[in-house]
Amino acid sequence: MRLADFLEQHAESVLTEWVTFARTQPGADGMNLTALRDHAAEMLTAIVADLRTEQTAAQQNRKAHGTAVLVPDKPETAAEAHGGGRADSGFTVAEMLAEFRALRASVLRLWTKKNVVLTGADLDDLSRFHEAVDQALAESISRFAMSVTQSQELFMAVLGHDLRTPLNTVTMVAKYLADVNRLDSAQASMIERALRSVKRMTHMLDDLVDFTRSRVGMRLHLQLHDTDLQSVIEHAVDEFRSNSPRHEFVMSVTGDLRGRWDAPRIGQVLANLLGNAVQHGTAAAPVEIIARGDAREVVLEVRNTGPIIRAEDLPTLFSPFKRLRAGAAVPTEQNMGLGLYIAQQIVSAHGGQLVMSSTTERGTTFAAHLPRRGTSDMAVHA
Repeated sequence: MRLADFLEQHAESVLTEWVTFARTQPGADGMNLTALRDHAAEMLTAIVADLRTEQTAAQQNRKAHGTAVLVPDKPETAAEAHGGGRADSGFTVAEMLAEFRALRASVLRLWTKKNVVLTGADLDDLSRFHEAVDQALAESISRFAMSVTQSQELFMAVLGHDLRTPLNTVTMVAKYLADVNRLDSAQASMIERALRSVKRMTHMLDDLVDFTRSRVGMRLHLQLHDTDLQSVIEHAVDEFRSNSPRHEFVMSVTGDLRGRWDAPRIGQVLANLLGNAVQHGTAAAPVEIIARGDAREVVLEVRNTGPIIRAEDLPTLFSPFKRLRAGAAVPTEQNMGLGLYIAQQIVSAHGGQLVMSSTTERGTTFAAHLPRRGTSDMAVHA
């Protein structure tokens, strides 16, 4: 019996066998009968129609590579609906893949039991069946990924907007209390600590939003303008002098620091590098900020003295959530470990490079090499 005829005549048996098989899979824990059969009948119908449809070699090749998916203006397929539904229901990709493995195995098990000896036509059907299942899987994964991205974008919008509102409120209230009241030194110190904490939370929020954007493949938007980086550096250093009174900051500027960059983003890079220097360096030696410009680029260096970065930490130094203390084996808990990752992403977005050196003689230096023209357009992939 040809496979298309078998699927049409024994659809209920296939679905029953599939549910039984799927329930043995690790990813099937907690699924109910309705969830397991969701869209399966429609997908089997689509597979039958595919088996009975003539196809060219080019069509077969596209299907085998999973490239014939999400055609514009095409009605949603059962596989696409399945992928979107699974994402909305909280399934993982692994759980959805387990369903397709179960479907494939169930059909082959029942059909080969019916057809003990396979003919040349049966082998052709088998090849077409695998192509059809792979196509359905590609459609499901594509829609699953789209649904997950949309959910992440919504989360990011909530994170970036709704959390900033209460932070701004706290800032305004603290500044109001400082302005309208005669505060003693202890009260003024408490207000200042609250403002520093809010600023730190806002900075962490910015890093987290940027990290989320980069992980879902969204673009890191740059607003490039003619900029003098000396003012950006001075602002960042002044802020750290206020927030980190135990540390000394020494600036050195040579050459022309003018170019075309996203100034707030470069300020974010400096804030992350300075924060890293304060956290990992010793207060006994100053944090050095060295800026130099030549005809091609501007280089911003942040250097601190302290334990050198261990060789085993270098391969993952710019990885997200990397929080190892330089020269130690235990992680710190003072930040999320996104600072260097975000700094590297921003520098790369400008067409530059962030490099590091760490020696006993010269300390640890992070150098951001920034081409004077930045990028050629406003948006680049993070």
